[in-house]
Amino acid sequence: MNYTMIVLTEFYPAWLALPREERREYAKDLYEIIDEFKDSVQVRIFDAEALPGAHYTDFMICETTDLKAYHFMWEKIRDSRAYSKGYFKIKDVIMGMENAFEAFETEELQMPSLRKK
Repeated sequence: MNYTMIVLTEFYPAWLALPREERREYAKDLYEIIDEFKDSVQVRIFDAEALPGAHYTDFMICETTDLKAYHFMWEKIRDSRAYSKGYFKIKDVIMGMENAFEAFETEELQMPSLRKK
């Protein structure tokens, strides 16, 4: 089953107060963690601060079939310098399972698929 998580994050003014070169070093650490899990978790990062968004500045869309890998990735991100020094925080996570209703119907109830093959 495919899982999608929209992870709402907030970067604090202390992050913006850092010189851009220093922010890039912290970001490099985060990208290395994300890259470590690229075979299991696909991650897209979006900047939302200049757009409407009441309680977040950025968000990530994470897609996976392996929730364990997703969890381990976030454990490492939470241990990262940028997170542990308090430069950003996870504000909320919206999670869904792609076409879960159809999987239930076809796998559990043995109904035919709605999709043409």
